[in-house]
Amino acid sequence: MKLAVLAAVLSMSIPLAAEQAGGSRQPAGAPTPPDKIAEAYNQFLLGHRLEEKDDESGAIAAFKRAMELDPNAAEIPAELASVYLRQNKVQDAMAAAEQALKVAPASREANRVLGTVYAALSEATRENGRGRNANRADENLTKAIHHFELATDKSAGGDADPNVRATLARLYVRAAMYDKAIPLLSDLVNQEPTWQDGPMMLAEAYAGAGRTADAIAWLEQRTAEDERLLPALADFYERERRWKDAAGAYARLLQRNPRSLDVKTRYGSALLNAGGKENATKARDALSEIVAAGGTEARPLYLLSQAQRRLGDFTGADASARKLITLNRKSPWGYYALAEALEARHDYQAVVDELAPIVSEFRGKTADTSFDVSILLPHLGFAYQELGQADKAIATFEEARKLSPDDPAIASYLVEANIAAKKYAAAVDAAKSALTQNPDDLRLLRLQAQALRHTGKADQGIALLEKAAKAHADNPLAYISLAQAYSDADRGAQAVKVLQDAQAKFPDNDQVAFELGTVYDKQKKFSDAESAFRSVLARDPENAAALNYIGYMLAERGERLDESVTYLKKALQLEPDNGSYLDSLGWAYFKSDKLDLAAENLKRAANQLPANSVIQDHYGDVLTKLGRFDEAIAAYTRALNGDGDSIDKGEIDRKIRTAKQKLPKR
Repeated sequence: MKLAVLAAVLSMSIPLAAEQAGGSRQPAGAPTPPDKIAEAYNQFLLGHRLEEKDDESGAIAAFKRAMELDPNAAEIPAELASVYLRQNKVQDAMAAAEQALKVAPASREANRVLGTVYAALSEATRENGRGRNANRADENLTKAIHHFELATDKSAGGDADPNVRATLARLYVRAAMYDKAIPLLSDLVNQEPTWQDGPMMLAEAYAGAGRTADAIAWLEQRTAEDERLLPALADFYERERRWKDAAGAYARLLQRNPRSLDVKTRYGSALLNAGGKENATKARDALSEIVAAGGTEARPLYLLSQAQRRLGDFTGADASARKLITLNRKSPWGYYALAEALEARHDYQAVVDELAPIVSEFRGKTADTSFDVSILLPHLGFAYQELGQADKAIATFEEARKLSPDDPAIASYLVEANIAAKKYAAAVDAAKSALTQNPDDLRLLRLQAQALRHTGKADQGIALLEKAAKAHADNPLAYISLAQAYSDADRGAQAVKVLQDAQAKFPDNDQVAFELGTVYDKQKKFSDAESAFRSVLARDPENAAALNYIGYMLAERGERLDESVTYLKKALQLEPDNGSYLDSLGWAYFKSDKLDLAAENLKRAANQLPANSVIQDHYGDVLTKLGRFDEAIAAYTRALNGDGDSIDKGEIDRKIRTAKQKLPKR
């Protein structure tokens, strides 16, 4: 408080002093005689001089004498409260401030002191407990806001201290009172352009009020002049999953500070999230620079492995993951990246070999919370499932479910594993249990319907999906799931109708078009199926699944086999180790009577997917035609012992008998 102003106030009459303090007050007693007002003023000035000389004890004594001389002057106990606060004498500060407020309830300084104390108490109780302490924190926060609002009330005359207004703005944000925080922060940011925390706090207030778009628009405007706000803008882009824009913001930051490893890492992450080969290439290059510079942070190595995998450099992805493991063996992320690299090569046995020992080592070690086994269990479960080890797959997913009971994705893996193992009743039970927590999860609903169909309750499953399609009319997956259920129940016309409706609503959705192709194929409407798959390839020429499907469809019918091989070779260029695609190409060569090429590809597929009955059957056929009857019988036997999907077991038995008859007599 300026001394000149204070002197004028103290020399005025009592009613005028109260008015200047910011509102009406009850008199503390009889009017103070002028001589005592003058002496009180002298003691007040003395208190200030002593305080400036760091003689706080002397200052306090002077202020107390001033209070005794003039108990009606609110400014004196308010100033004393301020001194006590600086000394961290909280109770004394509160008592002095409350005494000032008895004289002048709108005293800015007294309200500032009490607001500061209650704000600190709120923060302390919020950090140190729940329940009653949390309620007390809320009460203190409310009191703090009340006092700071009085301390900044314009009716008290003049502008309030910007620091006090900034503190009030922080409290508004903390209390989620965004409608009050936004206008206050907008004024402060404009009035105090050097206040570094203000812009970000304003953006957070916009976001808290559900006005993220306004926050982004404001930051976009400000960053044109002040690039220091680019990290905040990038952060908000990421919150809205605007990955391309986030990458652009980080690129601008790198122009300002090209050596920042943190910014370069965030840039790489945003590029990977943006998707696409070009972005993955940029991410790989940026992350490679960090690793080449000898960086020892784990995240760049992890992201580099991801970028390499997406670009088809599985060897590089494997190497980066193993470097990450060497860097920190007690972190699961190196093993996670390694599992993804191995899965990309479809080397499921290697996934088991790498993950099973480390999961066993860290399982149940609650003392080491840094190693989260739960993120590795799904990969281990998938590997077991692909290798045909159904019981191990189910056990692994059940363990993952116990560790992450609220994760619907883990629950869906468990349901799928039970369906693959033909444990349909268990699949239904697992789906029902998970749906009690996640009643609108479309994936779980689809799997429950699939399991119900296998238990003879297809109509019940279809009813569930019909209801889901109405509730999720804006989600293509709802239509696809219902169409699959109709198709599986031999209600092809209804499946086509659902997918055609979905195409009208989502004309550029490749999943809808792909599913329509599969439904037409099942109905033997091959021309329509081919048109559907070609529409997918017209939008995405590198859609490996569509390339494989159309190639296999032609091979299965023995039509345009050269064209079939071309499609399948392209699919394998995109995913070189995909066992299903290897099987398709091998089958196309078999139909073309190119038996050596057929055997080469089918052997790789059969080794990779030993429990896939169709692949083992195909391999047996080519081996039979090559006269390798012992090997053919072994392949057919694996087909009978495999998943049993899409095969005629009686026909395979006949093939085994025929092959045995052709074995040389011993």
